[in-house]
Amino acid sequence: MRRIKLFAGIAAAALALAACGGNAGTDSGDASNEGKAWEGDDSEVVITTWWEAGSEKVGFEALGDVFKQKYPDITFTKAAIAGGGGSQAKQKLAADLAAGSPPDTFQAHAGAELTDYIDADQILDVSGLYDELKLKEAFPATLIDRLTSDGKIYSVPSNIHRANVVWANPAVLKEAGIDPMKQPQNLDEWIADMEKIQAKGKTPLTVGIAWTRLHLFETVLLADLGADGYNGLFDGTTKWDSEGVTKAIKHFEKLLSFTDKALYTEDWEPAMQPVVDGKAAYNVMGDWAVGAFNAQNKKDGEDYIYFPVPGTQGTFDFLADSFTLPKGAAHPGGTRAWLDVISSKEGQIAFNLAKGSIPARSDLTDEERGQFPQYQQSAMESFGKDTIVSSIAHGAALPVKSSNAISDAVAKFVEGGSNAEQFQMELVDATK
Repeated sequence: MRRIKLFAGIAAAALALAACGGNAGTDSGDASNEGKAWEGDDSEVVITTWWEAGSEKVGFEALGDVFKQKYPDITFTKAAIAGGGGSQAKQKLAADLAAGSPPDTFQAHAGAELTDYIDADQILDVSGLYDELKLKEAFPATLIDRLTSDGKIYSVPSNIHRANVVWANPAVLKEAGIDPMKQPQNLDEWIADMEKIQAKGKTPLTVGIAWTRLHLFETVLLADLGADGYNGLFDGTTKWDSEGVTKAIKHFEKLLSFTDKALYTEDWEPAMQPVVDGKAAYNVMGDWAVGAFNAQNKKDGEDYIYFPVPGTQGTFDFLADSFTLPKGAAHPGGTRAWLDVISSKEGQIAFNLAKGSIPARSDLTDEERGQFPQYQQSAMESFGKDTIVSSIAHGAALPVKSSNAISDAVAKFVEGGSNAEQFQMELVDATK
């Protein structure tokens, strides 16, 4: 069975400003990928994505503008399916792939999530395109290594995200007597702050639908287990029935007691809104959240602050969006053009400025990096020096079957269908 190498248990290489080996390329050139699978009809490109709201939608539109400038003769079609952190889009995609009618390209999380598509022979090797566009020189070596499966690469990343970020409203913290500049160092300190906020009649923490709760849970695991212990969950050196996981479950249960259950049916952005509006203190979300604040003209450091989930300082919980070349795509030439755009400097800068993530490319100049707001610049610095771990909720750490089973177990626990002991046993079963 093929396995995607994971971003687990490694230290990220510094984002050195290496010289790019050439333009992000529209020249055809020679490629090592036998048969150049992307050659063919380039009249159109149909793109399946779940970027259909908020900063994600704005980012995709920015990519679309770059695409239309570089490839004005190719029809650009967005097949977007919103909601559920991509769960609805993946369900529709699975049906289309099974029926032999794939889109020209589809969004997927880089990492272990791609394993199922590779094993099912549903996506093609695009290693030759990396050679043609000189992407192995543009992307960090650690990223190339983790995108590689049995010597082949099956997707092109458009960005890098950090999952273990707390977004907070400083005015709510001040009202509760909490210094916004003094970050809690561990979960127990954070819980103590939440108790003060609750006593003032404000919601301490918000979460939304199932995937946002899994997102929160993985950061609690990371906080209590540390990077090595967390990484061990995926290579077997840390057991899911260990005392460390038991401790994390207890912390997770306590954190849930501070949330507003009325938001449990909402996606991430409506669940974040009370923090934006000053009705709640905290939300744990990936750094796409910065776009939600900026879109409402909120000022970094004044209207909102951010910091690593307490206990995860010095760790970068990694995920990345990427795009593929499906086997049997009707317009492989159009797919090649799309992969060219999303991997180019122009595309990555335009997209990530809007979305709140950081470029996957490590060859940006100081001037290009300087275009990004304060949060993204801090994330670039963290990615260059922190220990990298892989996100469970966003497909980097585990294959789809296991991550879905964990998500189901989390949902059951949150909704009262299991107690802590039963929940832990279901986690053990989910990862067998």
